[in-house]
Amino acid sequence: MPEISRFYGIVITMYNSEHNPPHFHIRYNDYRATMDINTGEINGNLPRRVLNLVYEWFDQHKDELKENWLRMEKGEEIINIKPLD
Repeated sequence: MPEISRFYGIVITMYNSEHNPPHFHIRYNDYRATMDINTGEINGNLPRRVLNLVYEWFDQHKDELKENWLRMEKGEEIINIKPLD
């Protein structure tokens, strides 16, 4: 599972052979969730502070996430995305 970003203990990953809709995975300690890249909808459970940080990061990098999804569909290597400052 390729890690594309890490910040404040939050790990963001995308799997190489994923299914639609476009999404990414979020890990924080024992918490797990996914976020739909098109809608920002979260599936899973995250602490509110972590959720707010993920949304902030998502807002800054939505286009890069969409690009990574397209790269993945083409079988290309996905790129790392800058962590939240």
